[in-house]
Amino acid sequence: MADSALLDGSLQVLIEGGDAALSAVADLVSRAEAEDPALASLIVSAPVLLAPLPRPRKNVFCVGRNYAEHIAEGARAQNTKVAVTEVPVYFTKPCTAVIGPNAPIPVFPHVSEQIDYEVELAVIIGKPGRDIPKDRAYDHIWGYTILNDITARDVQRRHGGQYFKGKGLDGSCPLGPVVVTRDEMADPQNVGLRTLVNGAVRQNSTTALMIFDIPTLIASLSEGLTLEPGDILATGTPSGVGYAMEPPSFLKDGDTVVCEIDGIGRLENPVRTA
Repeated sequence: MADSALLDGSLQVLIEGGDAALSAVADLVSRAEAEDPALASLIVSAPVLLAPLPRPRKNVFCVGRNYAEHIAEGARAQNTKVAVTEVPVYFTKPCTAVIGPNAPIPVFPHVSEQIDYEVELAVIIGKPGRDIPKDRAYDHIWGYTILNDITARDVQRRHGGQYFKGKGLDGSCPLGPVVVTRDEMADPQNVGLRTLVNGAVRQNSTTALMIFDIPTLIASLSEGLTLEPGDILATGTPSGVGYAMEPPSFLKDGDTVVCEIDGIGRLENPVRTA
């Protein structure tokens, strides 16, 4: 499996290859860093980064309302009461929404005038499982990346508050710039995450403030539902989104959005009219 993963070259097959495939890649990296002449022809001086999983095999799993301050700001903006749910709220984004770092986030003025951003820590599943207990949840994680849950707020409201349509537009799921493996992030439940729009900080928080932690999310989502290698789970966004600002501030053509998570890096995307 390790050999097939190396020959295939995709992250999906590498994840499916398990520890043996990852070990084989680690060996190649070590040899490349040591300037092994046998690998000289494989070195790319200026690689173009794509989404780590540019065409996920499933819809991207997402979690809503997982930070208390985000729930509170949404309630204020909508002048309504929004309670913390007893169990996680899930929705999905289609694979056609996924784009990589530096790829333009398309806006569709004829569809939406309220395009918003949401920085999220995304979990990449490595080991398949169903009905996964909390105390074994981390065993099923391959790594972590950054996800920007781009949302058309007016479309979301137009469809009765149901999340899928407003969060499923083309290009509404920037992903990357890399995936860090599970061993590279000692405590994913205590890392900083932030969003900048045109250089101004909009979101600035920590994953320690999640209402439902990562083991709880994996255990809940996997109840009667098999998680498979390469599945993506976005874990929710903190406060600071555009629609809750006074006045609201939505993304427009010409903007630049940067999502950062400590230990992973920066996911930067321009915004362009489609």
